Amino acid sequence: MSMSATLEDCLRSKGSRYEIVHHPHSNSSIGTAAAAHIPGDRLAKTVLFEDEHGYVAAVLPSTYAVRLSELWARTGRHLMLAREFDLRELFKDCEVGALPPVCTAYGMQTYLDESLASQPDVYFEAGDHEELIHMGTDQFLDLMDQAERARFARRMQALPT
Repeated sequence: MSMSATLEDCLRSKGSRYEIVHHPHSNSSIGTAAAAHIPGDRLAKTVLFEDEHGYVAAVLPSTYAVRLSELWARTGRHLMLAREFDLRELFKDCEVGALPPVCTAYGMQTYLDESLASQPDVYFEAGDHEELIHMGTDQFLDLMDQAERARFARRMQALPT
């Protein structure tokens, strides 16, 4: 698989400047950052939540975790992680676990954690487990202009080795 058609359309419609970064196959955002030799704070991951009203996407650095209480307060909804089966149906042009952040293009309310706005550049999944999109933060924020910016994530503690 290559870049998702939905993401490609978004990049084209915004006139985004970006580069594609190839990396060895990985199945986690932390693994992707390591495989691509990039700082985890600059790799945006997309986490999908759901409730009886539908889906909500949260976009945050790979080194962060969602504070559900903050997301619940922000949305006024009691969201839970979406099921993998649903991800396959919603993101038909992406591999499971390689969701690009442009979830508004898939018809979903999207929240962007403010911590990404302070990075000099941003990387994110292109729709598969072997390609990332790399762009300047200004380009990324323009691409994500329909997402609501908020603070809902916290840095994960490093695990002892």
